[in-house]
Amino acid sequence: MENIRGYHGDKTAIIIGAGPAGLTAAYELLTKTDIKPIILEADSQVGGISKTIDYKGNLIDIGGHRFFSKSQKVMNWWFNILPLQGRPSQDDLLLKREIILSKTVAPDIGDPEKTDLVMLARNRLSRIFFLKKFFNYPISLDLDTLKNLGAVRIIKIALSYLKVKIYPIKEEQSLADFFTNRFGRELYLTFFKDYTEKLWGVSCEKIKADWGAQRIKGLSITTAIIHTLKKSIFKNNFKNGKKVETSLIENFFYPKLGPGQLWTRVAEIIKERGGEIYLGHEVVKIKKENNRIIEIKTKDIKTNELKSFVSDYFFSSMALKDLLACFSDAPLEIKNIASNLEYRDFITVGLLLDKLKINNQTKIKTLNNLIPDTWIYIQEPNVKICRLQIFNNWSPYLIKDLSKVWIGSEYVCNETDEIWQKNEEEMKSLAIAELEQMGIIDKRDVLDSTVIKIKKAYPSYTGSYSKIKEIQTYLSGFDNLFCIGRNGLHRYNNMDHSMLSAMTAVNNIILGQSDKNNIWNVNAEEIYHE
Repeated sequence: MENIRGYHGDKTAIIIGAGPAGLTAAYELLTKTDIKPIILEADSQVGGISKTIDYKGNLIDIGGHRFFSKSQKVMNWWFNILPLQGRPSQDDLLLKREIILSKTVAPDIGDPEKTDLVMLARNRLSRIFFLKKFFNYPISLDLDTLKNLGAVRIIKIALSYLKVKIYPIKEEQSLADFFTNRFGRELYLTFFKDYTEKLWGVSCEKIKADWGAQRIKGLSITTAIIHTLKKSIFKNNFKNGKKVETSLIENFFYPKLGPGQLWTRVAEIIKERGGEIYLGHEVVKIKKENNRIIEIKTKDIKTNELKSFVSDYFFSSMALKDLLACFSDAPLEIKNIASNLEYRDFITVGLLLDKLKINNQTKIKTLNNLIPDTWIYIQEPNVKICRLQIFNNWSPYLIKDLSKVWIGSEYVCNETDEIWQKNEEEMKSLAIAELEQMGIIDKRDVLDSTVIKIKKAYPSYTGSYSKIKEIQTYLSGFDNLFCIGRNGLHRYNNMDHSMLSAMTAVNNIILGQSDKNNIWNVNAEEIYHE
C-alpha cells in the first residue's frame, strides 16, 4: 500500500470530493495558507452534481445551476475565475437584444464568440406547467393566472389564504404546515403538494418544515405581489439582488459551457499552484486516534489498488451516510443514525429534437420561436417527470446545432424504485411518452437521446434526519475534520452555500477557531434560498 503525503513535511489537507465545496476549499487553502490540498474524488471528472456532461457535443447541466448569490464574496470569487462577458453572445447577436455587459473586462477578453473563459449574463424565466397550461413561478395574480385557473379555483384560493392569515398554524411541524401558512391550503394543494411529493417520494405531512425554511424562506403570496409592484422600480436584479427573494430573481450569470466549465477551470488552477487531484479514488476507510483523524484509505476504482493518505487536516463533502460507514469504531448509535439518513437520486433524460410541439406565446423574443424558459416545473399529477430543462436558453453554446432543441427531462427517485431500475431504452421511452402526453413534444421530432443517473443528489429531510445534530456533535469533536458542502452537511444547499461552508472552514483554520458551528449553520439562518 502506497503512502502519500505532501511535499517535504509541509502541512497538507486531504479533501474528500471535487465538487464545489471541495474545490473551493482547495482553492482557498492555496490562496490564503501554506497548506497543500490533496483532493480525492470517486468520479472520473470534477464538479460533483455541478459538472457538465458532454453528449456528442451537446452539453448537459445536471439539475440547472444559476450563478447568483447574495454573498458578494461568492460573486467576486466566480468572476475571478470566469469574467463577465464584454461582448454579446451568439443568441444576443441573433436576437439583437440588450444585455448587461462588463465595464471592467476588456471586450476582447470577455467576448463569448472568441473565448470560452467567460460568464454570460442571462434572463431567467421559470414557469409551472399544470392543466397543460403555463403559470408564472412564483404564482402571481395576473390576468393569465386568473384565466387559467378559473373563477371557482380563484375564489377557493382567496378564501383559504384569508383563513390562514386569520387563523395560522401556530407550530409548523411539517412541510404541509409551512406551505399552508404562506399560501393557504387551496394554493398549496394546487401548486405545491404534487410536485413536492414527486420530488421527495413521501407525503408533505411527513417532511419536516426545515425543507421549506431552506428552499423558499421569505417567499409568500405577499412577497410575490410586492415583487410584482416593485418590478418597475427595481428592474435590474443584478444590481438589486439583496432586495429580492432568490425565487423571484429574473436574471443570473452562467458559464458559457455550463457550470462544470467553471469547476474544471478551478481544478486546473489548483493543479497549477501545486495542489493534487486524484480522480477515481473512493474513500473506503478512515482511521482516527483520540480526537483527530490520522489516515484515510482509498480504492482506485479502475485498478482496485489501495492507497493510504495521511495529513494534518481533513475536509469531507461526501455523504454523511458514507462517511460514517468508513469509521470502523464510531459509536453504534451514531453509525445507526447515519445509516438511516435518506437521499433522493436523480435521473436526467437528454433529448435532442428538431423542434418542440409547444410554441412560445410570451412577449420574450427567442430563436426559432422556442419557449423562453430555462426550466419548467411539471405539476401534472399523472406523469413522473418533475422538471424540464431547455438547455438552449441557459447558453446557446450548450447545443451543437442552435437550429435544434436540447432538453433535459428530470426525474427524482430512490435507488430501490422501479424507475431507477429501468434500463436506458426504457427511460428514454418513458420521457418521450410523458412529454408527448403533455403536448410538449412530438415523438417523431426526437433525433437522439441519452440517460444520466446521479446517486444521492438530494439529502432528504426524512429518515433519521431529526437526529442529525447527534452526528454533527460527534464529527465536530475531531479537531482536524471539517464537514462541508451539500452532502457533507446533509443540507439541501445551493452551490453558493456549499462554497461558503468551505470558505468558513478554511477561515476557521486560519483563525485557529475550534468551534465548527459556524460551518454547520451556513444557510441555516440565511434570509433567502429557493
